[in-house]
Amino acid sequence: MKLKKIKDILEAEIICGSDLLDKEIKTVSAADLMSDVLTFARPDSLLLTGLTNSQVIRTAEMSDLTAICFVRGKKPNKDAVELAMKSEILLFTTKFSMYVSCGKLYKEGIPNSSER
Repeated sequence: MKLKKIKDILEAEIICGSDLLDKEIKTVSAADLMSDVLTFARPDSLLLTGLTNSQVIRTAEMSDLTAICFVRGKKPNKDAVELAMKSEILLFTTKFSMYVSCGKLYKEGIPNSSER
């Protein structure tokens, strides 16, 4: 599914990377523990998280993630945004909780990254 559709489903606001909205997402991961992201996330995935620091961006880089959506309306700091722009990772934020965001994407048929 294209990031543009995911943005619409989650009623998300783009923080950076709007030029990446045509990229395809294969799976979704949801975690606040970056060790879980490193273990379960797959390349070309979306990460849903409540963490907003630069470590999230670095973890996404190492996992070859395409985008990060911050839940509960959270927004990353300037350093994290700059790092995401350099890494070509789309960032957006949604007002929904992680639970609701996962449910909305699951309902649309996007698989969980840990499903093999």
